[in-house]
Amino acid sequence: MGAARGIGSFAVWDYVVFAAMLLISAAIGIYYAFAGGGQQTSKDFLMGGRRMTAVPVALSLTASFMSAVTVLGTPSEVYRFGAVFSIFAITYFFVVAISAEVFLPVFYKLGITSTYEYLELRFNKCVRLCGTVLFIVQTILYTGIVIYAPALALNQVTGFDLWGAVVATGVVCTFYCTLGGLKAVIWTDVFQVGIMVAGFASVIIQATVIQGGISTILNDSYNGGRLNFWNFDPNPLQRHTFWTIIIGGTFTWTSIYGVNQSQVQRYISCKSRFQAKMSLYINLLGLWAILICSVLCGLALYSRYHDCDPWTSNKVSAPDQLMPYLVLDILQDFPGLPGLFVACAYSGTLSTVSSSINALAAVTVEDLIKPHFRSLSERSLSWISQGMSVLFGVLCIGMAALASLMGALLQAALSIFGMVGGPLLGLFALGILVPFANSIGALAGLMAGFAISLWVGIGAQLYPPLPERTMPLSLETYGCNNTYNATNWVTTTEMPFTSAFQVHNAERTPLMDNWYSLSYLYFSTVGTLVTMFMGMLISLPTGGRKQNLDRRFLLTKEDFLSNFDIFKKKKHILSYKSHPVEDGGTDNPAFNHIELNYTDQSDKISGTHL
Repeated sequence: MGAARGIGSFAVWDYVVFAAMLLISAAIGIYYAFAGGGQQTSKDFLMGGRRMTAVPVALSLTASFMSAVTVLGTPSEVYRFGAVFSIFAITYFFVVAISAEVFLPVFYKLGITSTYEYLELRFNKCVRLCGTVLFIVQTILYTGIVIYAPALALNQVTGFDLWGAVVATGVVCTFYCTLGGLKAVIWTDVFQVGIMVAGFASVIIQATVIQGGISTILNDSYNGGRLNFWNFDPNPLQRHTFWTIIIGGTFTWTSIYGVNQSQVQRYISCKSRFQAKMSLYINLLGLWAILICSVLCGLALYSRYHDCDPWTSNKVSAPDQLMPYLVLDILQDFPGLPGLFVACAYSGTLSTVSSSINALAAVTVEDLIKPHFRSLSERSLSWISQGMSVLFGVLCIGMAALASLMGALLQAALSIFGMVGGPLLGLFALGILVPFANSIGALAGLMAGFAISLWVGIGAQLYPPLPERTMPLSLETYGCNNTYNATNWVTTTEMPFTSAFQVHNAERTPLMDNWYSLSYLYFSTVGTLVTMFMGMLISLPTGGRKQNLDRRFLLTKEDFLSNFDIFKKKKHILSYKSHPVEDGGTDNPAFNHIELNYTDQSDKISGTHL
């Protein structure tokens, strides 16, 4: 086996490829800072002036979902737990359908910049503030992990300076977000998706060549029990089974796709609602492509190392480094290709971080600054948005320093999303689907959902579930050629596979074995369902039935049926004027429907900015 020759290392060309990726990203930012008269208004900066088309937005949605955590985490996940991960393909379909048919119509017709504006329109200011604060905390935490993950793997494999990499990523990101706004974010994402696919493709193709064909890879995987697609165990404690992935995965990812500002902001920036829906459905193809690539990479990893696992034989110190290890192992004879893979992991980071920074700026400006300083001109709001981008860029780099103390990346990232995303999803679902929910119920539900999510999530971090719950598959080391002394290779930043806060050898109680061992995908499911249930329960006795609601804040039959308008009239313009305007809900003059009516396509909405 080639592994015994030792592993290649980074050469000049790899650095060149990597630097080129950063430079092109920065150049796109500069271009959009000046193209078309620059960023005149905060709406241009935060929403791309609402003139985007479906394909770039779709690629951008794919890119930001596809962080380096995916590039490095998913293949090693498949390597250790098998290809059951690919059931996520079905999950993605449900997620995209729910986002496009339930959440998008309501957000789009209200023409909002921040999804949390909806919470104020539907409930009240207090609910909006809760949502905003949760989002800001969650996103900064998550972004820290996303910046730190690839920097760590890079450092392990190539000796690339860890904090140099973290700061470089953070700075480049902040740079093009601040200069170019949402347009730059979307177009750099399009470029970065290209890089990611190229990076994955080079690994898959070369691995197939070295292993002697796809059939060898599949045979090895089959013999190692890696093709475990059909695991229909309904037990919610098993980490990945068909059911946990379909049900739990749908809730977890809907909280990211349906209601997360960084995603919603992009599909709302489309020209028309049809373009917005198309962008979600095209993005589904992107998600599938990336999923297939990363699962194939995982199987190639297994095929290459099925008799000599680099993790147990201490050649790498964490599962997240398996992928870079493979890259340097099989691509060492091709100058520039290892650099391409690192650029691929990094593109994942850049795209996720940039969308987070832009979304954080949008939320802060719309939810925290605009309501309190009414007199600001558009020009100064645009400057403030740019200042916010810089501020959050710096904060995220700071979070990356904290992330260096947190364990197993994929899990930590997803469990943060699950803990916070679940209750938020429940809150929006209450607003959109339950006509009698009121603000008291919404707040009580949010608190209950959040408390329960935190309880499970923190419990699971302290007392990790037992191996029979997570079911890792066997890794063999009998084929290792031990003459080559590999142990001194890298132990620089030992990354504890377990969490830093773990309680060691405590007695296992039934609470730990059942409640804390819940599959991490169910965290957000529990949060969502508790929020919705409590919200309904408390809204009914507190006068939820009596409130006068504007129908526009709910999902209506028309929203679904208008999908088929395309076949009726040639010119597809969103005409909400055709629906009769009811007289309900005008007792509050701030929300009356006259002010919110559409004027024309270019000047979306005049009212709503209270």
